[in-house]
Amino acid sequence: MGKPEIIQMALQLNASDRYEVAEKIMQSLDIPDAALDRVWAEEAVHRARACDDGRMKTLGFDEVFGRA
Repeated sequence: MGKPEIIQMALQLNASDRYEVAEKIMQSLDIPDAALDRVWAEEAVHRARACDDGRMKTLGFDEVFGRA
């Protein structure tokens, strides 16, 4: 059975079952990666320091969502 057949079968399920299938698939993609988490933590610290030191321009809520 190929991907198109699996998708077609999944689409035949009721909404609750489709949600459960989708959730299981999403969970299988969300595998912790300590190295990646460390890189993101370092980047967050770097950005926070840049904001605190005035080296990074920040935007207010209205500036960000006013553009959308």
